[in-house]
Amino acid sequence: MSIVDKTNANDSLQPLFADLHVHIGRSGDGHPIKISGSRDLTFRSIAEEASDRKGISLIGIIDAHSPPVQEDILRCLDTGEMEEVAGGGIRYRDTVIVLGAEMEIREEGGGPFHLLGYLPNLAAMQEWTEWMRPRMKNVTLSSQRIRVTARELQEELLARGGLLVPAHVFTPHRGLLGCSADRLADRLDPEGIAAIELGLSSNTDMASRISETDRYPFLTNSDAHSTGMIGRECNEIAVAEPSFEELSRALRNEDGRRIVANYGLHPQLGKYHTNVADRIDRLADRGTAPESTARPLYREQVPLNFFPGIGPVLKEKLHDEVGTEMDILHRVPRHALEAAAGEKIAELIWRAREGKLAFIPGSGGKYGRLAQS
Repeated sequence: MSIVDKTNANDSLQPLFADLHVHIGRSGDGHPIKISGSRDLTFRSIAEEASDRKGISLIGIIDAHSPPVQEDILRCLDTGEMEEVAGGGIRYRDTVIVLGAEMEIREEGGGPFHLLGYLPNLAAMQEWTEWMRPRMKNVTLSSQRIRVTARELQEELLARGGLLVPAHVFTPHRGLLGCSADRLADRLDPEGIAAIELGLSSNTDMASRISETDRYPFLTNSDAHSTGMIGRECNEIAVAEPSFEELSRALRNEDGRRIVANYGLHPQLGKYHTNVADRIDRLADRGTAPESTARPLYREQVPLNFFPGIGPVLKEKLHDEVGTEMDILHRVPRHALEAAAGEKIAELIWRAREGKLAFIPGSGGKYGRLAQS
């Protein structure tokens, strides 16, 4: 894939899927990175899954600060299997990887919360690692506590050309508004927030009841701890090409770049839906967002892993005969689904597209599930 000439980019915007929160379980030589992540979740396997099976064109790996992961990246670049993109990021086949880090902060008067930081290239991420190293107990691991305030971290990240996003912002487990503060401005400079990540248990309608969020784009990301969960939430964005620079422009709604749609795990399938709904009720300063607060379409998504009857064998058959998971969930016609998976499974996928499935809500760290009809 060639780099798009930016002077003609407005004439060649393309919609693509982006999942900007994926963890690494182990480095290529076995170093633990995300303790709760799958051992098979490596830098290379994420790129391969996103490109070949999921149909995700822009993937954010948020453990790229780890030195063993950076060694994996360098090996992939040295072999020519991957290459750095002029606009920022690393390309593998049909996917570009945006390099990020997830960091934990705790400030007086609230619980610990996570922030996502994205940087334009490997050199900037390596510099970020060295800034974090003396302020963190173990810079090798994912999502570690850093001994600075959120505003200090924000200032340092932005000075390096980075993007700052509060992670899974409403969840009771490490969400800024879920367990640390009642307002984003209590912890961060509002001017330096690139977007808000909704998390797996809320959606646009729920978050829009809080007027403070009006100025920020919403992101729906998977927070994947295994390759199978990549893309369970994702964003459709219109850009000239997949890159850090184009992502940044899309978050600013610049020159036609934009978020086209948010594809979110149905909120009732999230682990903390009932907790999050209660928390938003307490924080909300209005019943619904005003019509002037225009938002991209929010589409509730049910990943293949949640459908009863779709096991590894059938999933592989669907990939072979139909396409990537994003194609299966959102694009291919019903007759193609029926030919590969049978009428019953095709009906479930079709009803999910139309928002006609019923769910048993998740709560207390347990995922929700489809209700048996």
